[in-house]
Amino acid sequence: MTMQAVFFPGDKKVEVREMEIPKPGQGEVLVQLKASAICRSDMSLYYGTSVFEGTKTGCTVPGHEPAGVIKEVGAGVANFKSGDRVAVYLALGCGECAHCKSGYKMFCKEFKCIGFDSHGGDADYMVVPEENCMRLPDEMSYITAAVSTDAVGTLYHAQKRMAISGRDTLVIFGMGPMGGAGVMVAKGFGATVIAVDMLDERLEIAKELGADYTLNGKNVNILAEISKITNDRGADAAIDCSGSPFAENDALNSVRAHGRVAFIGENKELKIHPSEQLIRKQITVMGSWYFPIQEFDEIAEFIVRKQLPVEKLVTHTFTLEEAEKAFKLFDERKTEKAVFVWE
Repeated sequence: MTMQAVFFPGDKKVEVREMEIPKPGQGEVLVQLKASAICRSDMSLYYGTSVFEGTKTGCTVPGHEPAGVIKEVGAGVANFKSGDRVAVYLALGCGECAHCKSGYKMFCKEFKCIGFDSHGGDADYMVVPEENCMRLPDEMSYITAAVSTDAVGTLYHAQKRMAISGRDTLVIFGMGPMGGAGVMVAKGFGATVIAVDMLDERLEIAKELGADYTLNGKNVNILAEISKITNDRGADAAIDCSGSPFAENDALNSVRAHGRVAFIGENKELKIHPSEQLIRKQITVMGSWYFPIQEFDEIAEFIVRKQLPVEKLVTHTFTLEEAEKAFKLFDERKTEKAVFVWE
C-alpha cells in the first residue's frame, strides 16, 4: 500500500512522491492525516536549509502541525486505539531527562523535531510515538487542532506564564498567525487588546478576532497611541510575534512600571537600553517558544469553552496534490495560515 508525501529537494522545489505507508513499531501509532498546517519555519526546508542545526534537508516529509485519526497501533500501545482523534506534539526527546518528564520535550539534549528530523504531517499517513499524541475534544475540528499545536498553544502558554487577565491591557506586535492567535487567547482571558502591524489587511483580521484597538505602524506613532489609549499609564503587558528589532523595542517601551513583556518572534540580535527599558521600570521579560505536552488538554478545553474562532486564522486550504502551489503562495506571503486538508 502506498501513499502520497511532500518532499523538498531544495531551491524552492516541491515534489509529491509515492511511498510505502509506514508501519507503527513498538509504542507507535499510525495516524491518517486530516489537517496539516504550514508554518513559516517550514520554509527553511523549502529553501534547502533548516532552522535546526544538523537537520538534513530533502529527505524527510515536512509538517510539524498535524492532526488526524489513528488507523493502527503498534505493540505496547496502551492509551490510544484505532479511531481516536489526535493532534501530534512536534518534539521528540529521550523520555528520561527532567525536561521530558516535565513535558518540555523541546529542551531535551536529544531533541528532534517532527517534520524536520523525522517524517511529518504533509503526507497521507505518519507514524509517531504514542506519547506524542494529544487527544481531541469531540467539538474540535481537525483544522483547529492542527493550528492549535503551534500558534494557539504557544500563545496560550505565553499568556498563562504572563498571568494575562481582564485587568490587563495587552499590546501584541505582529498580526501574522501567531499574533492573531494571541488576540484570540487574550480575549479569552478577558484582556483589552491593542493589535499592531504594518498591513491594514492583517489589522482587519485582528479586529475580526476581537482586537479592541488596531494600530498601523506606518501611519501612527505607536508609543504615543498606546500612551493615549492607556491614559498615559502604559500597557500592562506586551508580546512581540514579529521578530522585528523595532517592534521588540516598542514592546519594551510600551509597558508601564512592573509591566510584562514576552518575545515570541525569532530574532538573532537586538540592541536594547537596560537602564531605561528594564531596570528603572522593573519589568519582567521572558522568551516563549512552545508549550509542555500535558498542557494541550487545558488548551483544547479553553478553545472549546471560550469558542475561540481559530479557523479564522486560516486564509487558504489545499490538497496535498497542490503542495507546490501552496508553498509558493505561502512563500510569497499571499496567504496567512494555510492548511493541507484531506476532506
